[in-house]
Amino acid sequence: MTREQAQARIAELRRLVEYHNYRYYVLDQPEISDEEYDALFRELQQLEAQFPELITPDSPTQRVGAPPLSAFPEHQHREVMLSLDNAFSEEELLAFDQRVKRFLDLPPETEIEYTCELKIDGLAVSLTYEDGVLVVGATRGDGVRGENVTPNLRTVRQIPLRLQSGNSLFDAPPRLVEVRGEVYLSYQEFERINHERAQAGEPLFANPRNAAAGSLRQLDSRITARRRLKFWAYGVGYCEGAEFPTQWDTLQQLKQWGFPVNPSTRLVKNIQGALDFCREWSRRRAELDYATDGVVIKVNRIDLQRRLGATTRAPRWAVAYKYPAEQATTTLLEVRWQVGRTGVLTPVAVMEPVPVAGVTVSRATLHNIDYIREKDIRIGDRIVIQRAGEVIPEVLYVVTDARDGDEIPIEPPTQCPACGAQVERAEDEAALRCINLACPAQIVERIRHFTSRHAMNIEGVGDKWVQRLFELGYIKDPADLYSLHQHRDALIQLERSGEKLVSNILNAIEKSKQNSLERLIFALGIRQVGEHAARLLAEHFGSLDALMNATEEQIMQIHGMGPETAREVVEFFARPENRAVIEKLRQAGVRMEAERKERKAAPFAGMTFVFTGELQSYTREEAEALVRELGGRATSSVSKATTYVVAGPGAGSKLQKAQELGIPILDEAQFLEMVQKAQREG
Repeated sequence: MTREQAQARIAELRRLVEYHNYRYYVLDQPEISDEEYDALFRELQQLEAQFPELITPDSPTQRVGAPPLSAFPEHQHREVMLSLDNAFSEEELLAFDQRVKRFLDLPPETEIEYTCELKIDGLAVSLTYEDGVLVVGATRGDGVRGENVTPNLRTVRQIPLRLQSGNSLFDAPPRLVEVRGEVYLSYQEFERINHERAQAGEPLFANPRNAAAGSLRQLDSRITARRRLKFWAYGVGYCEGAEFPTQWDTLQQLKQWGFPVNPSTRLVKNIQGALDFCREWSRRRAELDYATDGVVIKVNRIDLQRRLGATTRAPRWAVAYKYPAEQATTTLLEVRWQVGRTGVLTPVAVMEPVPVAGVTVSRATLHNIDYIREKDIRIGDRIVIQRAGEVIPEVLYVVTDARDGDEIPIEPPTQCPACGAQVERAEDEAALRCINLACPAQIVERIRHFTSRHAMNIEGVGDKWVQRLFELGYIKDPADLYSLHQHRDALIQLERSGEKLVSNILNAIEKSKQNSLERLIFALGIRQVGEHAARLLAEHFGSLDALMNATEEQIMQIHGMGPETAREVVEFFARPENRAVIEKLRQAGVRMEAERKERKAAPFAGMTFVFTGELQSYTREEAEALVRELGGRATSSVSKATTYVVAGPGAGSKLQKAQELGIPILDEAQFLEMVQKAQREG
């Protein structure tokens, strides 16, 4: 593969991964299985490893996780909450063991002690205790900053409000400590909540993880308290004035402090013991009353963990082994084509309900017509489905031996099922698309996107409300939301609506007028513009007017903006109907300029770094990507324009030249201290 081919494929993979991140993390409406997503992510990782010069800070591989929501106060973790790399087979788990030994410069036959912990399918949280008292509970967020959901976490009965004292490692709890763990729902509680939601006519949660996340994000902690969330502790982040010798000691200390630690956790002498543990729980997980999608294997000794360090995304001393997906057989009853906000038609399989991995499944995505044709899927087929990662159902294959000749081939629609307009397929796309911008289904989806959490985040305006308001003629575009106060009395009379509910919704709409410029740009639903791109555009142009008048060339001057994104932005603002909606938003008082604080310089702005010698915590490419992420430049040669040279063992002529030019020289520890300070202050 040439560099140009790799660049094009990397751009496409980044777009796909970010799109599916949004569907999974923001909308809770995944379209592909965990395994398909993992395949895309791994291909992107492999290509970037092959062409490291193409790595950019906005690549999904450089992301720890999802950014925090704005409905709660922001909390900055004292120690970053990293993600985990995955092992999808026993061979990959063995390869992890060999990587650890190579990094530590140990002989291949060396046995390393590991802890094995079930990977709970819930929501990671951090609990901060001062002098033994719980003061902050926060979600992971993007790993650096999360949401402060302390009132909600206080309702979880398994979380101690005060640490127990008196044990072998500490006479009293540390003055300040961050405890890390997973909030989750049992299958029994999940079924109870969904039963109540069904009786109330509310949409059901797709799985226990989504239910746990939704429960923890409730603004009313009384609702959270009724959800009976549970908690397992699995580690410690920042701990003032104290150190733990091993991960096993950490878990024992957590139990001493009063935290529940999963009883299945095991200390093993070597990687073979870890393999045995993974095999055992792959068989036994059905015995559990909660969802687990794998096993987390950690190097036990903390001193070795420190030597191994971490990449920008994940620790080198831990890996998540993923279970093989659970499968079931059912019958395909029909295919429904859903219309998205950009007009894309997505085929959805409607199946006879079947239990898979603790959840009853009746629908699965079929992605696009090429996917259907490739697998030769027909209506009436007996199909094998699986929930890869115990979250997303997918059609695996057709049981062709079960066919009796009555199966019906699936034909793509030539007309939009929502508006009847013509359906087209671009040469370079797999998707079918409705070309009618006035399509009701597209309009509803655009409004839903506008109100969503990471867009304008208008609490209370859910999918059903948007649909109802549209059908009643109260809203025809996102800007009409800001005129809903004119229909206050009529809204109160709507089924199940009350004065308090309507007041809360109207207040949330009014509050959204002061949202950041990047949220507004993202909310407009421009193709190819995700949250990261919206942030770059807001920071660069500073106002919506400046962006609306920008040329493709001006947009492409922004690092990370390619020609396809630039073209989509320019074309979006060239359409009269989009400009009309923006003018209505302006007249409604929606803020269209970035606040001054949003335009502040990045911590490393104006700085140029050169790396030489070996680094222990990062690869050279990862360190350079980190510099770029913080606004600086990373170059390969030393000159008078160089701000710092970071030198590790084996540094050569670059170090000598830096000394001759009088350029400040940093060791790796000093560089990491600069990075951590910049991240805290940023």
